[in-house]
Amino acid sequence: MELTAYHEAGHAFMATVLGAKVRSVTIEPDNDDGPERFGDTQIIWRRSRLSDSEFCERAIQVSLAGPVAEMLYSGDPYHPGLVAEWANDWQAAWELAEPLFTAPRKRLEYLEAVTGELYRMMDSEPNWSAVAALADSLLAHETLEAEDVNEIVSDWLG
Repeated sequence: MELTAYHEAGHAFMATVLGAKVRSVTIEPDNDDGPERFGDTQIIWRRSRLSDSEFCERAIQVSLAGPVAEMLYSGDPYHPGLVAEWANDWQAAWELAEPLFTAPRKRLEYLEAVTGELYRMMDSEPNWSAVAALADSLLAHETLEAEDVNEIVSDWLG
């Protein structure tokens, strides 16, 4: 449960930092509407304010932020493309990166570089404290709404 909380907190943190609205984040998702999941983060992007490439870059960062937060919490720096539990996040990032890099090798290099950048960014203060506060709140309440996420992140990042 803690790994899932950190995973979803990573998605919510990154989405908030990048200007998206997190509608909700939960570690108790309703699995009636699709495949079974352990957590879910619902994000709303203001697409009219972003070019297609800006949207792709930001959405890739949000997709990979969950696995990165989980890596940081567990202390195990796995490749996000090689962990079965992260397959959906990796696949989403892979597909989002296709318009940016059509050659698979360049796309892989790009996603690995983004993962490394996210790892360094989230492993610094006050970013990690914001992720941890989101995870703690998720563990206490199971679901956070937009206002909760914004309040927690702004408490740490101002």
